[in-house]
Amino acid sequence: MSQYGIQSMLKEGHKHLSGLDEAVVKNIEACKQLSTIIRTSLGPNGMNKMVINHLDKLFVTNDGATIVNELEVQHPAAKLLVLAGKAQQEEIGDGANLTISFAGELLSHAEELIRMGLHPSEIISGYTKAIKKTIEILEELVEEGSETMDVRNKEQVVKRMKAPVASKQFGQEEILSSLVADACIQVCPKNPANFNVDNVRVAKFLGGGLHNCTVVRGMALKTDAVGSIKKMQKAKVAVFAGGVDTSATETKGTVLIHTAEQLENYSKTEEAKVEELIKAVADSGARVIVSGAAVGEMALHFCERYKLMVLKISSKFELRRFCRTVGAVAMLKLCQPNPDDLGYVDSVSVEEIAGVRVTIVKNEEGGNSVATVLLRASTDSILDDLERAVDDGVNTYKAMCRDSRIVPGAAATEIELARRVKEFSFKETGLDQYAIAKFAHSFEMVPKTLAENAGLNSMEIISSLYAEHAAGKTKVGIDLEGGVCKDVSTLQVWDLHVTKFFALKYAADAACTVLRVDQIIMAKPAGGPRRGDQPAGMDED
Repeated sequence: MSQYGIQSMLKEGHKHLSGLDEAVVKNIEACKQLSTIIRTSLGPNGMNKMVINHLDKLFVTNDGATIVNELEVQHPAAKLLVLAGKAQQEEIGDGANLTISFAGELLSHAEELIRMGLHPSEIISGYTKAIKKTIEILEELVEEGSETMDVRNKEQVVKRMKAPVASKQFGQEEILSSLVADACIQVCPKNPANFNVDNVRVAKFLGGGLHNCTVVRGMALKTDAVGSIKKMQKAKVAVFAGGVDTSATETKGTVLIHTAEQLENYSKTEEAKVEELIKAVADSGARVIVSGAAVGEMALHFCERYKLMVLKISSKFELRRFCRTVGAVAMLKLCQPNPDDLGYVDSVSVEEIAGVRVTIVKNEEGGNSVATVLLRASTDSILDDLERAVDDGVNTYKAMCRDSRIVPGAAATEIELARRVKEFSFKETGLDQYAIAKFAHSFEMVPKTLAENAGLNSMEIISSLYAEHAAGKTKVGIDLEGGVCKDVSTLQVWDLHVTKFFALKYAADAACTVLRVDQIIMAKPAGGPRRGDQPAGMDED
């Protein structure tokens, strides 16, 4: 039987879906599934998801970005939402959950419109108008006086950081945000716009609880000091990337030894050479040696003799960060360092935290550029979740350094947007107006989800929110603990304007992209190993 049509054009084993029912609605279905998964984790009372990825690693988290990263979504349309969420995570570091849930909500409303007989391109044009209008309204909702802030003022920082941290660790946001704010303010450079997220490190230790968490100005290395000297105060540091050891020469030579004397002399010269090198380092004023590779026995012996403390940092990323902390330049091989290449630390000490030996490098005075948050918790998965909360806090700090404007949180902004966009839809004349009205309706997902996740009656809450907002109280949101509607400025729940701005923008873009697809043509998948599998033992650093 000869094939005809598209069959004859493509290799066998391909899939081809076209038309509204086959392609568009199927795509929307897949995206709705994804957003239903993510949606229940939105907000402070969001449920945790237990995700086990392909390497059998267990994640228990309500952080949207982590969940979609580990789910390995296969469906091409749902992947678009995942990418939107990832873009949000990269750009702002918070709000990935909002992006994906909102996009899913937009698409499910689009499906209703398609069933009513609207063409996807009309829906897209309506959504585009609506997002433009939304962004205008967002500008008007910005809290007055919030465009200027002192990023070194802890109170103002915590005020903006509480919401993103609370959405990950509800009930512990006070402790966590003040920890993160401390760490961020310590490493904030002269020009806050140049804040580098990498400068706030997280060290995780089992045991203890949240109240044991501290911030160290400097670094915490999870290794013990090599040798017997465990403490140093106000010392200069020499960093050797290549390791502290007698190195074999590049050329090979054969040594002919006739007598025992010559053998003794031969090994003595080796000792003398090592001693000379170590002595040169000690004479340059360095009291601490940091090595990037192995530390030889003989070299260690002489380091002890000259009272030098020896640390070993095997990861080259850690070594770079260490150099940044102490302001040193890493030298390639063991030689006498220039005074300019030496770094300086206030104290290096080996302490024991929960049975783990940790070297804490403090650098209080100097142009300190690294701070470490020491997290303590009872299990690994809680630690990971705390780390995510800290990451979100740090990313939020970076975002507020660039743009510190805030809008009311706790769904106050969303209800106001829904109300105003709805009004805007009545002024439109074409078929777009239905799409714009549905866009406005999609905003209700946020208060609805927040209320449902907290176990409240979402219908009552939404109607009372609308009533308050219609009366002109634009800052009324949900108080999740009391289960009532309250003014968010008394609750101190604020969201960054940039977070909302990008989340809604990415969501609308992703939704429009999915709607623009009218055919899916999948070629036959190639055999062979899967692409994108990381070889085992790779580190995400």
